[in-house]
Amino acid sequence: MDVDEPPSQTSILTSDWTIEIDYARLGQLQRDDSSQAVDKDFQDEIKRLTDEIEQMAPNLKAVDRLESVEESLKVAEDEFSVARNAAKTAKERFNAIKQKRFSLFYDAFSHISEHIDRVYKDLTKNETFPLGGTAYLSLEDTEEPYLEGIKYHAMPPMKRFRDMEQLSGGEKSVAALALLFAIHSYKPSPFFVLDEVDAALDNANVSTVASYIREHATDEFQFIVISLKQLLYEKAQSLLDQYQS
Repeated sequence: MDVDEPPSQTSILTSDWTIEIDYARLGQLQRDDSSQAVDKDFQDEIKRLTDEIEQMAPNLKAVDRLESVEESLKVAEDEFSVARNAAKTAKERFNAIKQKRFSLFYDAFSHISEHIDRVYKDLTKNETFPLGGTAYLSLEDTEEPYLEGIKYHAMPPMKRFRDMEQLSGGEKSVAALALLFAIHSYKPSPFFVLDEVDAALDNANVSTVASYIREHATDEFQFIVISLKQLLYEKAQSLLDQYQS
């Protein structure tokens, strides 16, 4: 670099292009100082500016890459649309089946819940307690009742509310028969087979159960009762004895 030349534009020819250098912005101190330190500062600045120019240069492969990315995006959008429609269809089918399940369950539960108190009263009422006891069902989960349990409460005549586990054996037997007959009233079966359901009952309750069975027995709804109680024999339409030698 010849710093003694007057300020002007000097053309330096390179292999690929021509750079016109403008010395007009150089200060007097920079012109007078020809030390290596000043030269190094200029070289560092040239390198920095060159790096900036290279970074500003356009990426000629960007268009091809953009097209590839757009194609991949379109494929992903199509797959997402298919998956979203499949998920929507599956959700609609699930909700339909869930609603059908709820309806079937609740129809049965409502019917049985309405009949169980009436049946229990018929099995527990007598001359002393003409109104009989009280029985009812309750759901542990009202939103999806089929996922949880059903609580069954039975209160014999003139007795306070207690858990089913605290009832006597005879009281539990009567409560179980009331539930069985209430379930049967929803979808009747042609016959029942009762195997010694009166084993824990006293004579008064045996008589009540026998009367209930006799009253509801028809040609379309028959009872086969296995029992050792005489009161049931008296109300039976026919008897079959079995002897073991």
